[in-house]
Parts: sequence; C-alpha cells; structure tokens
Amino acid sequence: MDKVSLILIFFFLLNQSLNATEIYGVPKIIDGDTVHINSKKIRLKGIDAPEMKQQCKKTFLKIHLLINLEFKKNYSCGVSSKTKLVKKIKNSKINCISTTRDRYKRYLATCYKNKINLNKWMVRNGYAVAYKRYSEDYVRDENYAKENKLGMWKGSFTRPEKWRKLN
Repeated sequence: MDKVSLILIFFFLLNQSLNATEIYGVPKIIDGDTVHINSKKIRLKGIDAPEMKQQCKKTFLKIHLLINLEFKKNYSCGVSSKTKLVKKIKNSKINCISTTRDRYKRYLATCYKNKINLNKWMVRNGYAVAYKRYSEDYVRDENYAKENKLGMWKGSFTRPEKWRKLN
C-alpha cells in the first residue's frame, strides 16, 4: 500500500472516531434490535431481529420409525428475541457507540454490556440475523448460529426484512 492510501485511511478513521456519539445508560428494550436510552432511539447496527408480531416455527416432536416425522409449531420469535436481549442486559447500563443515523433519525450503533458486543451476541445466539444489505460484520456469527442450530435456526423462519415486506 502506498503512502497516500495509508494517509487517506488514517484520516478516514480519525474522522470516524471524532464523529462518534457515545450513549450510555440503562436502556428500554423496544425489540431485538432497537433500544432507547433517555430520549435517544438506537438501532443495533448490522443486525436484523424478527418483528414483535413475527411468527417462526420450531420442532416440538420428532418421531423416527420407518420414516422420520417432524412436527412444528409457531412461536413468537420477535417476542423471544426481545426477551433474550432483556435478560442479557438485566437492567444494567450499556454503552452504545454510533457514527451515523438511519433515515428514521435513529442512532445506528454497536452496543456493549461491559465488554460484550450485544449486536454480535444477538446474531451469534440466533436471536437476530446479520443485516447483510448494510453490513458484513456479523455474517460469521450468523453462520455459527445456523451451523449449531441456535435460536431461530432450531426451526424455520422468514428473514425479518422479507417478513416486513410481506406484512
């Protein structure tokens, strides 16, 4: 890499860190990818959690005879996603770092409880998916959850972005 490229990268990173907004406090959890701290609305950057009214399917009975039978039932995966984030945070203070806002004026942020990246934790445990349209940050974590059948990956679901378009 030449010197000009290195200088440009340095100034880009410096500008990003200077424009960062840090939001700290006990959040009100809205859903699996949205929290409010005081009057600030924060969207967890790079992830997409199921909507509160969204239904997913999970296996509740498997029978292995001459053929394999699997019975599935609906569950509220949006509610489940929110519940998992609420339990993870446990009324603690979190720290969210944002460098931009979305079209709804929400802060797009990576949020941490102590040193735990909550965005990553939600995807890696199958309570949200990587929002690949906007970021590749959590694709490996999504693959991990999928391979290990964690959270929503235990059953079947419509990706939240597609579900919103259909509903």
